[in-house]
Amino acid sequence: MNQDKTIRSFFACNAFLVVLSLLLIMLFLFREGVPFFAKYHDSRSLYRSAGLEFVEHLRDAERRHEQLCGKLVQLRSKLAAALSGSPNARERLTAFDAFDNAFSEAADPLRDLAERLSSQSLATRAAVASATVSGRANAPAGTSAATWARAALPEVRNILAALAAQRAHLVEMRPRGLSAETDAALNAFAHAVEQDRTALAETAAAMAAWDPSAPVSAFSTAAAFFFGGEWRTASFWQDYYGILPLFSGSLLVCAVALSLAVPIGVAAAVHISQVAGRRERSLVKPAIEFIAATPSVVLGFFGISVLGGTLRDISHSPWLSWVPGCPFSERLNALTAGCLLALVATPTIFTLAEDALGNVSESCKDASLALGASRLQTIVRVVIPSALPGIVSACLLGFGRVIGETMIVLLCAGNRVAIPDFSVGAGVITQPVHTMTGIIAQEMGEVAHGGIHYRALFLVGAVLFCLTMLINLIVQHVTRGRVSPVH
Repeated sequence: MNQDKTIRSFFACNAFLVVLSLLLIMLFLFREGVPFFAKYHDSRSLYRSAGLEFVEHLRDAERRHEQLCGKLVQLRSKLAAALSGSPNARERLTAFDAFDNAFSEAADPLRDLAERLSSQSLATRAAVASATVSGRANAPAGTSAATWARAALPEVRNILAALAAQRAHLVEMRPRGLSAETDAALNAFAHAVEQDRTALAETAAAMAAWDPSAPVSAFSTAAAFFFGGEWRTASFWQDYYGILPLFSGSLLVCAVALSLAVPIGVAAAVHISQVAGRRERSLVKPAIEFIAATPSVVLGFFGISVLGGTLRDISHSPWLSWVPGCPFSERLNALTAGCLLALVATPTIFTLAEDALGNVSESCKDASLALGASRLQTIVRVVIPSALPGIVSACLLGFGRVIGETMIVLLCAGNRVAIPDFSVGAGVITQPVHTMTGIIAQEMGEVAHGGIHYRALFLVGAVLFCLTMLINLIVQHVTRGRVSPVH
């Protein structure tokens, strides 16, 4: 009896240590991450009271104009390639270049005004920060921001209105007859300019309604983190900590990985469990499970040196021109990382699915065969539905394995912090992305202990921890379910 109590106590203590470790990890993540909201609230309040928010509207208008100019640059490259060898190519390109230069120079007054107001707002921010550190009231600095912002508002309105009018005139006088493709692209460009004209009017209205004394709510600070579309750090202007680009990048890479790993892992599990002979099983099963022992850094190096370039070269094949996203120029992207993560997830999915299929009662299979069903019908109509909870759990655990992977995505995903452009459809998988795990590994070694950037990374880790916990809870719920065989 004493020996039984000792053994029971030993295993109970081990279970308690596991639970305690999990609670300590959770406590540590939230202790280091939650203070981020207070620091980010102060940063956003300073951003508003110093007038940087006011000038940001102008900078957004300037960035939108630069994006339009970028479209003209791309169109010019296509036109030059199309007119190569044409006798009047130089005259046509000269006409297009004149239009391109005039369109770019139309925003010079906007650029000059944004530069002046940027210097003014940065000086105001320094004054507000100094007043805050020294304990003095920062009302004079905030009043100063409101003063120069109100003084600049008439000039802002005039410049934005003049820019909209000049761009509309230039678009109306755009060169025509260069080529059918160029004319169609310039028509689409004219439509984009007209849409931005509305955005310029909204910019003027937003700047007129701006109030430096308006408080920044705690809800808006939390929303800026969880739904913000920018992750910009070490910026002379303003740091932004929005997790959405990282979260969407993680989900995109996981979607690519699971779309490959789930069919392969489940199909392999069905074959090994229900079809393969003993000799084949003894060779194939250890080979698949051995993939899990491969270091992820080795797979990452393979992706950089071999897989990324190979996929890019294959995408330039003429017979793949109909595939969305092909050809693509970035060898490190969500597709490259997803293919390697599929290798990581396949052993997990295979092993758990194979166990679930092997636990199906032999009497169910024998009854199906006795009723005249073929072996394939028995597998599809009896075995797989009976093991479906275990198969679903295997897929969810594979997802948890993939979303927590760091080294492969850090090396092979491209590390571009931006929300993927899902408007391109399936071709979005060829875009470089960044992930939650990748940003922590990349930036944690460069941040100051206790700073806002440090807290932001811990909060990203807390979000990732909660996500993996949620996946495991779903797995436990699924495994308790029962799915009846399909008759």
